[in-house]
Amino acid sequence: MFGKLFSFFRKSPKPQARHFEEPVEVEQKFQRHESKAKPQREPRQQPVDQNDKQARNEAAEIIMEAKQEAIEIRRRVDEDTHQEKQRLAQLEERVIQREERIAVKLDEMEAKARRLQEKIKAVQEKEASVDQLHAEELQKLSEVAQLSPVEAEKKVLFIAEERTKAELVRRMRKLEEVGRDEWEKRANNLLAQVVQRYAASQVSETTTSVVHLADDTLKGRIIGKEGRNIKVLENITGCEILVDETPGTIVVSGFSPLRRQIAKVSIERLIEDGRIQPARIEEVVTKAKKDIAKNVMEAGEEVVYDLGITDFHPNLVQLIGRLKFRTSYGQSILQHSWEAARIATMLCEELGGDVNITKRATLLHDIGKAVDHEVEGNHVEIGINIMKKFSIPEAIIKAAAAHHDSYPFETMEALIVQVADAISASRPGARRESYELYVKRMEDLERLAQAFDGVQKVYAISAGREVRVFVQPEKVDDLSAIKLAQDIAAKIEQELEYPGDVKVNVVRELRAEAIAK
Repeated sequence: MFGKLFSFFRKSPKPQARHFEEPVEVEQKFQRHESKAKPQREPRQQPVDQNDKQARNEAAEIIMEAKQEAIEIRRRVDEDTHQEKQRLAQLEERVIQREERIAVKLDEMEAKARRLQEKIKAVQEKEASVDQLHAEELQKLSEVAQLSPVEAEKKVLFIAEERTKAELVRRMRKLEEVGRDEWEKRANNLLAQVVQRYAASQVSETTTSVVHLADDTLKGRIIGKEGRNIKVLENITGCEILVDETPGTIVVSGFSPLRRQIAKVSIERLIEDGRIQPARIEEVVTKAKKDIAKNVMEAGEEVVYDLGITDFHPNLVQLIGRLKFRTSYGQSILQHSWEAARIATMLCEELGGDVNITKRATLLHDIGKAVDHEVEGNHVEIGINIMKKFSIPEAIIKAAAAHHDSYPFETMEALIVQVADAISASRPGARRESYELYVKRMEDLERLAQAFDGVQKVYAISAGREVRVFVQPEKVDDLSAIKLAQDIAAKIEQELEYPGDVKVNVVRELRAEAIAK
């Protein structure tokens, strides 16, 4: 029975270290179990003694194991307590060090505050001293000049202004030069925002084409019997054929540049072939239309390929090619659009914009001019409708539509499109204008500058690139001359339309005369 009892104790799970019983308690429990078991051991005294001895040995082993575990638990608790004490000591040391650093910073801040208060007090004392000296100076001036303090102050300011006027003019000119240099340095970053001018919003188109003849007798053959040939030509081509007394020339007139080109090519081929009759005219005109349509497509494909654009619809490419026969101030719109797209690409790369949007928008900004003789509306609105028809992205449409200020500039790409358009249109030799428009522009420049007060004479020179303004020296001083030049330039920008830049040069000349008798 004791064997089973001790076997049960040995097989039972060991308790947690902190709940181990003391050896005395284990001994007491063993004695109680032994006392309960004595009545049953009396019949067999000798075997029980052996079991009792074995049980005692096992109990002793259990007691020893319990003692060892208790000692191990005590050791672990002591180690944990020691480590916790060390951690608390380190934490206390860090807190003490932080308190010392905070105390040092507080001392430094207090010292800075004291120095700042001392500086403020010194400044206040200096201000009070300056005010006192100024009051004393005004008082002395009023006593000498017998003026009131208000009058004396005005007198002092007037004298100071007169003495420093020349210095102010010199400083203003210096600031203008420095500012001009600074603008050049920052041109790559500010070009899209500051350069927003364009050549002209309305253009004068060439509406006639000339066919040169080797012999004036060909005019009669082109006219035909009772005018049959020329009537067929006009009906098929949609252009007016003018055969007048001008030697060696026939004039083809019409608003559509494409139709004029078809009529011109047809007449040249008829003259070369020699067979000029209604049936042959229809055949030649039909062939000329096909050839020119092919030429138009090739021109459009060449431009988009050169710009690296591959996602345009073929019909849109054909419209781009039609710009080859459209001119503005004598400048080919296709050449202008290609050139502006190249310029816009370089500007966009420098400014960090979207090159794909800028390049496509610049190429398509005048696409409405390809059909503006056939569709009602200005070329900007027509171009927007064309781009929407071919599903051009909205960002490209907005950038292209803003090049004539018809729509607001919502993106940097829109500004770059307008800048590139102006550069291509206003560069020397790009465009030409009629004599009447040239004279009118010169007159408008002179009239606008003459309207300012103090202006004596105005001359528009350098083909309208410069306006030279002579002012009355007794009415306009040096400082006012600078402001007058800026005002004239601003008014020219607001009211006139012109290609390129106009330089305003204000000349103030003072002549002093004296006669010795």
